[in-house]
Amino acid sequence: MSSTRVLEPEISPQRLKSPVRLHGKTLLLIFLMVIFGPLGNVLLGKGMKGIGDVTARARTEGFEVFVKVMTSGPIWLGVSSLLAFFVAYMLVLSWADYSYVQPASSVAYAVVAILSHFLLHEFISPVRWAGVLIICFGVAVVGHTPPRTTERN
Repeated sequence: MSSTRVLEPEISPQRLKSPVRLHGKTLLLIFLMVIFGPLGNVLLGKGMKGIGDVTARARTEGFEVFVKVMTSGPIWLGVSSLLAFFVAYMLVLSWADYSYVQPASSVAYAVVAILSHFLLHEFISPVRWAGVLIICFGVAVVGHTPPRTTERN
């Protein structure tokens, strides 16, 4: 009986990319993503709660809701914040591994809980806070790995 061994490709130290400059700008953009993404969503939520329940039974009601949405300051701030998030997200994905960016940006869940509590006055249960702490611990683990592990082809 012969044993077959699957050889995994080795990643040489020269292939690993973790210069300080790459790590610094990656962390800066992830920080911007963590702030602007949740802030945009919370502002949209605040704006829509200010508009009230949306029930478009008649065409005139739909038009009124549309006008309210288009003239709402919090909604426009939310859209602008989400646009800033999207730009930061695209930039960081252009030079860092997705397997690094997505887990590292998950600290945004903590920001969502904090903003929801203070801006929307929502109750966050202790179980949710425990979940947020677990996520933050995972983010800390991922943050100690290099943002890029392979060379570009």
